[in-house]
Amino acid sequence: MSRVRVRYAPSPTGYLHIGNARTALFNYLFAKHYNGDFILRVEDTDTARNISGGEESQYYYLKWLGIIPDESPVDPNDKYAPYRQSERLDLYQKFANELLKTGNAYKCFCTSEELEEDYQRQSDAGFSSTRYNRKCLNLSAEEVAKNEDEGKPYSIRIKVPANETYEFEDIIRGKVTFESKDIGDWVLIKSNGIPTYNYACVIDDYLMEISHVFRGEEHLSNTPKQLMAYRMLNWPTPLFGHMTLIVNDQHKKLSKRDNDIMQFMSQYKDAGYLPEAMFNFMALLGWSPDNEQEIFTHKELIKAFNEKRLSKSPSMFDRNKLAWVNNRYLKELAAKDIYDLCKPFLQETYDINDKSEEWLEELILLYQPQLSYGEEIVKVSELFFKEPSLSEEAKEVLTWETTPILEKAFREKINNNAWTKESINEMIDEIKEESGIKGKALFMGLRVLTSKSTHGPDLSSTLFLLGKERVLKNLE
Repeated sequence: MSRVRVRYAPSPTGYLHIGNARTALFNYLFAKHYNGDFILRVEDTDTARNISGGEESQYYYLKWLGIIPDESPVDPNDKYAPYRQSERLDLYQKFANELLKTGNAYKCFCTSEELEEDYQRQSDAGFSSTRYNRKCLNLSAEEVAKNEDEGKPYSIRIKVPANETYEFEDIIRGKVTFESKDIGDWVLIKSNGIPTYNYACVIDDYLMEISHVFRGEEHLSNTPKQLMAYRMLNWPTPLFGHMTLIVNDQHKKLSKRDNDIMQFMSQYKDAGYLPEAMFNFMALLGWSPDNEQEIFTHKELIKAFNEKRLSKSPSMFDRNKLAWVNNRYLKELAAKDIYDLCKPFLQETYDINDKSEEWLEELILLYQPQLSYGEEIVKVSELFFKEPSLSEEAKEVLTWETTPILEKAFREKINNNAWTKESINEMIDEIKEESGIKGKALFMGLRVLTSKSTHGPDLSSTLFLLGKERVLKNLE
């Protein structure tokens, strides 16, 4: 295999979302597995839809994920620069002129209104797909010159050849075939001088020596147009691989309007997901290793990645799986790191001014084994900051005949002992020994009496952090 060069080419019309992040990740893993280059190229010619901060979002969150481009607009290789399409317009015009000279393209002076009217006529006549009627294909040189002299704007269209077959071996899907008769004459350069996607990416991929193109399956129908341009320019084509869709748990295509699943990398960072966990989880969205391993380091994924194991079936975004993966990473964090992750969420939601650093650290460490993401600390630790109301389950526990016995015994123990986790454990053991109450009756009864809750982490740690005064108040 010659040197691998792959590209991720986002448009700055939005922020980095799950689908694009996975595309970038698979390109990155493929490049690094073969010691190749991963290029970030910006397709920014849709100026009307470009948003402020869109390009910066791509850099920032790719870096957050650990997907670092070898080349990009901010780290260019002079041999291939520039990396923004808006800075390459002269290149697109140069090769369009070549296609005009060879008769593979022509100037089209039809206005958008004329085109729309014709497409509407085709639709009304029952055509399943509309295409350009080739009105300008056979204009004479004199007619073209006259239109240009009159200042009429024009686009440049490719002349689709008759009866040609476009066949390629998709890395993921196998052999794919298209026929030219199913494609209308398409635009290379619009009347405003901006290239179309299918044309610009061919020029860019060739000049940047891109060897493989991994992209979403929605681009599969674009491939014959691109192969057509490669053939007309007598250029070798890269190898293509079209990745399957990401779907939700109803097996519907993941959409930005799907409110059940967070769509953007910024949301995951802001919610306290770890970038290493997101990197790991997204690698399993449409790819599987050749064993049962599910938790990988960055280096392990690069080593294990095999393009032949990319899935041909849609990939379900499993929120429970993400929670499990992220929990595995959170459990491995050092005390300082989990503290730094979780404290801002507590600070934003609760008044923690009267809490010491030691108390907060112990609280966070208490919940560390169960956290699925950083922000979850707010919900799970609520009983330490708010007065909980008794649930129906808790009220039932208070009616057990053993509960008043526990209440009396624990109150006496509190008044006669110091307040440490060790002493609280000793109190519980003594009550168990002296009363004969054990199991659920003991631990559920004490938990409801002292914390007003039926569920929580280790009881002695919970009571220690609640504090003696709060526990006595709950007992009353």
